[in-house]
Amino acid sequence: MGNSLLPILYFVALNTLIVLAGYVLIKNKWIIVSWLMLILTVLAIHLIFLNQSPILRMFALIATTFTGMKVIAVTQGYKNKPLTLSFTQWLVFAAGWAGMRAEPFETLGQKPLPNAWPMIRFGVSRVIGGLLLIGLAHLTVKLPVNHNFVYITATGLLLIAMSLILHFGLLNISAGIWRLKGVNAYSLFRQPAKSINLTELWGKRWNIAFSEMTAIAVYRPVRNKLGNAAGLIAGFVFSGLLHELALSLPVKTGYGLPMLYFIIQGLMVLMEKVLTRHNPGFLQNKIVAHAWVFFWIVLPMPLLFHAAFIRDVVWPLAGF
Repeated sequence: MGNSLLPILYFVALNTLIVLAGYVLIKNKWIIVSWLMLILTVLAIHLIFLNQSPILRMFALIATTFTGMKVIAVTQGYKNKPLTLSFTQWLVFAAGWAGMRAEPFETLGQKPLPNAWPMIRFGVSRVIGGLLLIGLAHLTVKLPVNHNFVYITATGLLLIAMSLILHFGLLNISAGIWRLKGVNAYSLFRQPAKSINLTELWGKRWNIAFSEMTAIAVYRPVRNKLGNAAGLIAGFVFSGLLHELALSLPVKTGYGLPMLYFIIQGLMVLMEKVLTRHNPGFLQNKIVAHAWVFFWIVLPMPLLFHAAFIRDVVWPLAGF
């Protein structure tokens, strides 16, 4: 812990600097400077945590990247309109919410909004479910069966468990708490299993914070200059880059695999649009549609959650 204390203090100082300087950049609409600040601070965190554990490196890189991307997204979001977000509202948004749209925090401190407690209860139930799955994974590794079967099954349980705890649990609890404070926070993961095509999954149901960030900071600027297809591919390439920071850089290997996963997703979304345009009946059958989405999300998933990340981050986080 002693060896990690100084890097953690540097991390806190850098992220505090990003938040404080960020409001100045937002007020002055300095988008290029915002991108430069993101690049420099992520590079600094990478060097500061170079010899720390993969888990600590992962959390530091993800948190710093998200903080920097909030500055970029909000600067872009208020680019063509007056800044109506106060400094206090910006601080609360930057430090306390995973979404990328700051506008809901303009009503911070007003009367509570409906559906807060149901969201909190939903989140708590998902955290409990995730913890139960981690317990089941621990039981699975004790089974006297084939090693590969145990590894694949336990890893699958752990990935689902951690998604339940974070994506559907803690983030919904956070949204519910903010709704009690008058902020129109919302679920960032909207029943992704109901997606009937990849466009719907990535654009409207899975990780809304990420799609908001990518749309505001990358897709729309590129689309306005080069067209929809270029904007879409640029958005997926950028997603791949951020996942390289989150999944490969912490374990210092696996480079290019998360990027390849998101390039595949982008190409499949484009193909999906072409097939739907030439054949309106494509993906109209719900069973076929769900099978299509499941196939393209799950089959290449070992590229995203590659072996080194599973070994050095996922399993240790679950107590193995």
